Amino acid sequence: MIAVIADDITGAAEMAGIAHRLGLRVKLTMQPESAPDCDVLVIATDTRSMSEEDAAAESARVAKALGTIPGVEAIFKKTDSALRGHVVSELEALLANTRYCKALYLPANPSKGRVIRDGVYYIGQKPLHETDFSFDPEFPAFSSKLSERLPECETKGISYTDAESESDVAEAVSTAADNILLAGAADLFTAFLRLKFPDCKETSDKKCAFDLSDCLIICGSTQSKPIDCGIATAYMPTEVYDEEKNADDWTAELTDAYNSSHALILAVRDRHRTGKHIAVYLRETMARISDTLVSCHRPAELVIEGGATAFAILSGLGWNSFTITEEIAPGVIRMRANNGTHVTMKPGSYPWGSLFEK
Repeated sequence: MIAVIADDITGAAEMAGIAHRLGLRVKLTMQPESAPDCDVLVIATDTRSMSEEDAAAESARVAKALGTIPGVEAIFKKTDSALRGHVVSELEALLANTRYCKALYLPANPSKGRVIRDGVYYIGQKPLHETDFSFDPEFPAFSSKLSERLPECETKGISYTDAESESDVAEAVSTAADNILLAGAADLFTAFLRLKFPDCKETSDKKCAFDLSDCLIICGSTQSKPIDCGIATAYMPTEVYDEEKNADDWTAELTDAYNSSHALILAVRDRHRTGKHIAVYLRETMARISDTLVSCHRPAELVIEGGATAFAILSGLGWNSFTITEEIAPGVIRMRANNGTHVTMKPGSYPWGSLFEK
């Protein structure tokens, strides 16, 4: 069994979707647990949203817990494909608590136009710091050079390499020694699974029966784009975003609208604040509002954009374990909670695929 430790829940869902697409038995959970009937166990943490010290401690805890679970043969560390997160500290913690001696960090996703060339990270033809990731509230991209984003990593047993194509990624996986922990994004994980399960075959899901008439959609990412699917969008008022006014009145308005229609989109339009505080405030506010709305009416479909927002919402609801039902598009995963609600998640920077197509 392969265990995947993801630093946010949408990244965990993306990894679970890849394994599902390859025909493997997969389980997604928010805590390490025994799973004797699966090939891939994906553990969703929220370490990207923690302090660096707490993220390292949580990584160590999860690694130790995995060491007690029978059948775990290898570990893969899922990191963000845009260099966000406490990468070096988390990898240090994993190296100290697993059998691995070194780590190879390869966040490039050439299949999505995200490449590393001469030590510089590009999205399309733009260096990372010239994209919208420069506005990320917690990990703004002020540089696109991995050497500047990851200082002193090689002295800690962590290396990185260029990758401009999927074949570059596959070669990095095939030549890595067994004692090297692989850490990175979707393309690296796909190559890793193909190496570990050479007989796996790619499958595709039929278009899901998505119920837009009974749907709550939460867009909590700074990368969010408007969704045109016939459902009304309620944007967070600027005075609530600026914390000049609490969210109680807005929550009451949303509750009335949601009770009437059972279909609603919540989104954040303002982007003029950055930093840890605003990121935490936004996701905690969205989580409280979501809990209020779901307590009034549990939707057939809960859709969440943004990993930290998704983790906060699902933790608040107490929904911790999921069965993957469809991979709508790369990174867009639909899964079923134990109570029957379908939960669809995706990272903020990814497209929705065919999810809202009629």
